Amino acid sequence: MTREYMAVDQHGQTYHALGPHPRKSLMVLAGRKRAAKMYVDGKDGKAYHVGYVIGRLWFTLYRVTPVRKPA
Repeated sequence: MTREYMAVDQHGQTYHALGPHPRKSLMVLAGRKRAAKMYVDGKDGKAYHVGYVIGRLWFTLYRVTPVRKPA
């Protein structure tokens, strides 16, 4: 099973079905050729990569997983 991602920009717009390579898909959507990694500080003092800054848009990535519960 391939990993699927979705992104939310700073305006709350969502982008679905980014496939297994979200950076490339987001650059195509934004019409840009460069992307910078976006980081946030965690409560433990470490920095965590959470998405990309592409052009004027800040994308936070989320991994989409199917819901599968035993019957």
